[in-house]
Amino acid sequence: MAQKDTLLHLFAGGCSGTVGAIVTCPLEVLKTRLQSSGLALRPVFQVQMGSLSGTGVIRPGTVTPGLLQVLRSILEKEGPRSLFRGLGPNLVGVAPSRAIYFAAYSKSKETLNGVFAPNSGPVHMSAAGFAAFVTNSMMNPIWMVKTRMQLEKKARGEKKMNALQVARYVYRTEGMRGFYRGLTASYAGISETMICFLIYETLKKRLAEGRYNSPNGSSEKVASDFLGLMLAAAFSKGCASCIAYPHEVIRTRLREEGSKYKYFFQTGRLIAVEEGYPAFYRGLVPQLIRQIPNTAIVLFTYELLIHVLAESK
Repeated sequence: MAQKDTLLHLFAGGCSGTVGAIVTCPLEVLKTRLQSSGLALRPVFQVQMGSLSGTGVIRPGTVTPGLLQVLRSILEKEGPRSLFRGLGPNLVGVAPSRAIYFAAYSKSKETLNGVFAPNSGPVHMSAAGFAAFVTNSMMNPIWMVKTRMQLEKKARGEKKMNALQVARYVYRTEGMRGFYRGLTASYAGISETMICFLIYETLKKRLAEGRYNSPNGSSEKVASDFLGLMLAAAFSKGCASCIAYPHEVIRTRLREEGSKYKYFFQTGRLIAVEEGYPAFYRGLVPQLIRQIPNTAIVLFTYELLIHVLAESK
């Protein structure tokens, strides 16, 4: 029975991840471009008042292009297909990664319920952290190839490398270590997963309690319950992303080809010194636009499949 439950979580997690990846791929490409150091910044001149002579001082500066400007640039120069760059390795990786994640999360939560108070905050945070650690360690090479594909800029009509060609290029130029660039940032990002699942499981518990305590209380789930879970997932991911977002920018920089970014803290210092602290939040808007519905879709699909498959046993 335990083995069947694990397979159930593997299947549900894989299906939910695939649906979410296809729907939100263009937003992920936009987010990655905005996070990159290769983003073309527009020069501007800022007038700073209050000099000793009482006159204004003109200082050069830059403005980061917005989401719509990057979208327009990709469509004009590279074509609509570029908005789906990296979808191949994403589909190859997202199903097993979500399957591994949800199976590890479910199994570790079951184990930790015997260590901490059942279904408490420490259980959800620890289970989410362990599942994210296992998934990141196993799947980083695929996400590395996906990021490189999304950062490749070629004019419309020019031939672009496919996933296999990118993987061969990374291996030839950087060796096996190249596939694990950005892994330290992914480990730092485990905090985002822990925060997200702590909030989600808390809201999920509240929704269940509200259903049982209602006048027509029932243990059977209805459509409104799954809608509530979608909203809970969206809210949880939005909060977690805003809190832990800087690791995403650092991870993208670490995965850039031939970059000056070598290590997690060195990259963080360089970004802060050269671009200022707002640079740690570049790409946050498309990230939220993508991740909030993506997480809602993934968790909704997962919960629905677990419910349907469990009912059919």
